[in-house]
Order: sequence, then structure tokens, then C-alpha cells
Amino acid sequence: MLEVLRNPTYAKLFAAQVLALLGTGLLTVALGLLAFDIAGDAAGSVLGTTLTIKMIAYVGVAPLIAAVVDRLPTKSVLVTADAVRLVIALSLPLVTEAWQIYLLVFALQSASATFTPTFQSVIPSVLPDTRDYTRALSLSRLAYDLESLLSPSIAAALLTVVTSSRLFTGTATGFALSAGLVLATALPARPDPGNESTFWHRLQLGARVFAATRTLRFLLLTNIAVAAGTAIVLVNSVVYTKGRFGLGDTALAITLASYGVGSLLVALTIPWITDRLGVIATMVTGAVVIATTLVAATLVTAAGADWEWLLATWTLLGMGTSLVSTPSSRLLADASTPANRTLVYTAQFALSHACFLVTYPIAGWLGAADLTLAALALAVIAAAAVGVATGFAVSRRLRTSSDEPLPASAR
Repeated sequence: MLEVLRNPTYAKLFAAQVLALLGTGLLTVALGLLAFDIAGDAAGSVLGTTLTIKMIAYVGVAPLIAAVVDRLPTKSVLVTADAVRLVIALSLPLVTEAWQIYLLVFALQSASATFTPTFQSVIPSVLPDTRDYTRALSLSRLAYDLESLLSPSIAAALLTVVTSSRLFTGTATGFALSAGLVLATALPARPDPGNESTFWHRLQLGARVFAATRTLRFLLLTNIAVAAGTAIVLVNSVVYTKGRFGLGDTALAITLASYGVGSLLVALTIPWITDRLGVIATMVTGAVVIATTLVAATLVTAAGADWEWLLATWTLLGMGTSLVSTPSSRLLADASTPANRTLVYTAQFALSHACFLVTYPIAGWLGAADLTLAALALAVIAAAAVGVATGFAVSRRLRTSSDEPLPASAR
């Protein structure tokens, strides 16, 4: 997997991604502390609204911004997005009202919704070889998983020597270093889309590619399963750990970490798995794991099982999520061209996050009334999506251009 870091362009881009992720991780902790300083016991309401604003920015703003900036140089787009995030991070410690947090977070997440799909769309051009690209996807997933495990620890260590407001300085530093690395990297030139590429054409292009491409319609269905599995972990872990089991903050961290560990274990082996099964079969397997594990989560919840069973369930959900999410970008790379790739990646970014606008409320609102009912509802959603996706993949004999398993002599 680490072989792809021998490519100097990708190595710099990966380092930029890691630094931006660490900055975002510190921001998550700092926002929680800021919300408590401003709202006290109502901090949960502030954070819930902030999370909703984040999803709105991802779903509604990302396609608009992508259509606006699609003809601009990639490097300028990435650096500007980092610069906007840096300025906002430095501004957040100055706020005194909740509405100011909402406004700044909306702007920051809009910049993130510009940076992430643009960044992802560059990698296939930097690493055109399919196996190298798959290794890069695994490495990227590994970075996300390690960030979720390390950022809280780094924040906790920093808080022993600095005030909570200084975490925003750490966030800004991460974005600044990310921008510097992007500036120092020679990126592939973006193809000229031609004069016929109007704003309205670009705005609809990503969605049109999804509608016309079988593998991307399959991807949309697997996005639903991922959203169902992720929602129960992110929304209800605190309810299970502190409410049902009466455990402390450390147990909550371990519960969330178990999901990350499952994802991490699979991310390390995805190149090996996809070489043997192919991308579609790997993603179907992951979606089935998610749906099956959500059924298990329903049974575990209804039976009042011990915390250890919850940890095992969360680990399996992390594994299933990684099996779907890590290789999914290969479908996007195969279905797009260099000219429309950013818009296709942006469409996936928006459509995948739109699923959370459904699963987050189900996990939260139903979970507040009955955890078993919430787990069952998410299991039904995931199972329906998996059933349709599997049937679609089998009936249409879906394959990507690089989806043939390796011959035995090459393994």
C-alpha cells in the first residue's frame, strides 16, 4: 500500500490530506467545547444544528460551487478552499452567540465541500494505474480512520498545556500546511471542457452521469446502506454507552474506536480483496455485512446484551462500511472522464451525504423513543437497499473496466 507514496506528487497530496484531516479533527473537539461555553447544557442542541448545517452545505452547496469553479485551475481551487477554512478557524474563538457559530460553520463546510471532491478527482490522474489507485484509496481510508482515533487524543494532550480556544489555532495550522503542500505540488492540467460548457450544463452534469451509468446507480444504493450503518454509530453510541450501560466518557471513546478499528482492518486489505473479488463483489459483500449487522444490532439491543456485544457489532459495521466506501471511488473514476471528473465526484459527495439527512433523524428521533425500534428501522432500510443493489448487480452483470479478478499466477 505504501508503494504509492514513491510517487512524489501523490505523496505531497496525501500529506496535505492528512494535515487537513488533523485540523478538522481538532476543530470537532474545539467546536464541542465552544458550544458548551456558549450554550451550557443546551450544547447538544447547538451541535445538532451545526451537524444539520454541515449536511445542508454538503448536499446543497457542493454542486453549486463545483459548477462555478469547475473551469478554474485545480490548484487554485484547493488552495483557496484551505485559505477560507484557515480564516474561519481563526475567527471561531471570537464568537459569542450560537448563530455566529452556525454562519461560520456553514461557510467552513462549504469550503470543505469544495476541497474534498476536487481533491479526490485529482488522484486518478496522478495514479492512472488501477492497482496504484486502489492502494491510494486504501491509504486515504486509513488516514480517515486514524484521524478519528488520533485527533481526540491529540486534542486531549494539547488541552493539558493550552486553552480550548488554542485548538482552533491548531486547526488553522493544519489547513495552512495543507495549502502549502498543494502549492508545492505540480498537478495535472485540467482539460478544456469547451465553450459549450455553461454553468447550468455543469450543474447538472454530475447527476446526469449518475443517471446514465449503471455502476453509479448501484453506488447510490450502497450509499444508503452505508448511511444506515454509520448513523446508528455516530448518533446512538453515546445513548448506548452512557444511557443504557451507564458507562463513562472513556467507554464512549472505546465504543467509537471499535467502529474505526473495524474500518481500519479492512482498509489495510482492500487492495488484496478487490484484486481477487473485483470491486462490485467487494462492495456487495460490504453492504450485506452492514445490513446483517444492523439486524444483529437490533437483536443485541432488544436482548439487553452487554457492552462487549455492542463493541463487536460496531466493529463489524466498521468493516462493512470500509468494504463499500474504500473501493467505491474506482466506480467514479471508471465512469468519468478527466473533463467531468470533478463534477462526478461532487455529485457523489452530495448524493451520499443526502442519505444522512434521512438516516440521522431516524437514528436520533426514533432512538430517543426506543433504541430497538431505531436499530430495526435502519436495518430495514439497509436490507432494502442491499436487496435492490445485489439484484441490480447480478441481473445487469455489473463490472468495471478493471473488475476482473487477478489470475492465480499474478496473486
